[in-house]
Amino acid sequence: MKILHTSDWHLGHVLYGYDRTEEQMAMLNQIKEIIKSETPDAMVLSGDVYHTSQPSSAVQTMFNDAIMAMHNACPTMTIIITAGNHDSGSRHEIFQTPWRELKVFAIGNIDKENLDNHIIEVSGKGWVVAVPYAYERTIPDGFFQQLLDMLSEKNTENLPVVMMAHTTVEGCNFTGHDQIGERTVGGVDAVPHEALGNGYDYLALGHIHHAQFIHDTGHRMRYSGSPLAVSFDETYDHSVSIVEIPSRGDEPLVKTITIDNPRPLVTLPIEGLATWEEAKELLKSYPSDIQARLRLNVEVEDFLPTGANEEADAIASGKQCRVCFINAKRPERERAKGEALTVQELQEMSPLDLVKRYANDKNVAFDSSMEDMFNEVITALQLEERN
Repeated sequence: MKILHTSDWHLGHVLYGYDRTEEQMAMLNQIKEIIKSETPDAMVLSGDVYHTSQPSSAVQTMFNDAIMAMHNACPTMTIIITAGNHDSGSRHEIFQTPWRELKVFAIGNIDKENLDNHIIEVSGKGWVVAVPYAYERTIPDGFFQQLLDMLSEKNTENLPVVMMAHTTVEGCNFTGHDQIGERTVGGVDAVPHEALGNGYDYLALGHIHHAQFIHDTGHRMRYSGSPLAVSFDETYDHSVSIVEIPSRGDEPLVKTITIDNPRPLVTLPIEGLATWEEAKELLKSYPSDIQARLRLNVEVEDFLPTGANEEADAIASGKQCRVCFINAKRPERERAKGEALTVQELQEMSPLDLVKRYANDKNVAFDSSMEDMFNEVITALQLEERN
């Protein structure tokens, strides 16, 4: 079986006020051309199709048009889409019935009553076990293994098995993501890879944007990564994966195909911080013909000079690049209680960091039990927004 593994499209993402439709359309068109060239038996899209749980009608139309174009590029291909933590599970399943006529399967929610809805046959080639993101406490114990055991009874021809999941797996490289504590990345708690069962030939993971294998899994558990950078901190190649499983039990053969962004995200300076005067010189010397989104990393003692954004825009005028934001950072030092934060510092802090800071300012001991309760509330709010 040959699959195209992708995830984390984050359609509708806006970068510091800049619309990214052009970049997202270019990404989708490249994936369509890869499908046309590679003719996979299946495409698996492992969650976070959209950036928000309530995408605009224009963004949903862009997604629907892209899926139709990908189907037309290889009509024999089966398409399986699962919801991620940024998606609305119920929204994914609205067009489930008509899509199945085109061999497109959208799995938005855990179906405890009918497990067969999570098992999709890729005719004559293999099977896909599709598990969408779900709050950990709503997933029945042993759910992944239960699905794999059920499939083993169906798989009488001993064809390859692919499983899909959208989660954080312990030991992954989360570069570019916000992390809360030691076990939570992007608002999703890490799970040991053993919790995802055994009996699959390849586990197609979504959620982490850095393409990678999970160590000690025999090259069978892998994040495809996002095909388009969502933040300036994702300073690595973005791609989709072509995965071939010659036969049941064989180690998957994986190759990555890079997706080019017509407006790459660039940080100046590349490493460290610059003074405001140095940052302006870097911006002046940036090539005029490169279409890019720029972030300036600037060290300040207190705040940026008044009119800094306007000054940066004036320097960039006439160039193809655009300055998205100026990341003002103070030198590393111990902060006094009640000390004001810069706007950038506030934007970069997680909800947990903010509440810890507030507790510290009020001389309240924020212990581990309070942290657990706070994380539970945040997760419940995320789940409510998603549904």
